[in-house]
Amino acid sequence: MKTNAARLLDSLGVKYSLRDYEVDPEDLSAESVAAKVGMPAEQVFKTLVARGDRTGVLMAVVPGNAELDLKALARLSGDRKVDTVPLKELQPLTGYVRGGCTAIGGKKDYPVFVDETLELFDEVAVSAGVRGTQLVLAPSDYLRVTKGKVGPISRDKA
Repeated sequence: MKTNAARLLDSLGVKYSLRDYEVDPEDLSAESVAAKVGMPAEQVFKTLVARGDRTGVLMAVVPGNAELDLKALARLSGDRKVDTVPLKELQPLTGYVRGGCTAIGGKKDYPVFVDETLELFDEVAVSAGVRGTQLVLAPSDYLRVTKGKVGPISRDKA
């Protein structure tokens, strides 16, 4: 299925592939998605939506096997404090649901901050904008399309 994100990549001439997977509403974790699309969790990136005290709404993209470091995100984004937005705000802000959020082709172009480990891979997977489909593309293309700023914003899960 072509999503807004896939159509945007098509319009920009970006090479990508789509990987569909069976959605388990009880387990939307990036690790579960990674296993289903046959990629290591550190290569499957999840998009989290946060709000900074200076920046406002922003997107943070971190590996599936890690968690967002809010202090590091605040430093990278120029905020004093950053918090993830409540789940009920996700769809009104982005047009996406939990488990299907992406920084590509959303309702609004929010600033995007990406964990530096993205650049370690030849290809990475991110949500295509719906549950059940991942976009697989080159990190350089992802950063170009999202205008992502790269830095150390993740930490190992506790």
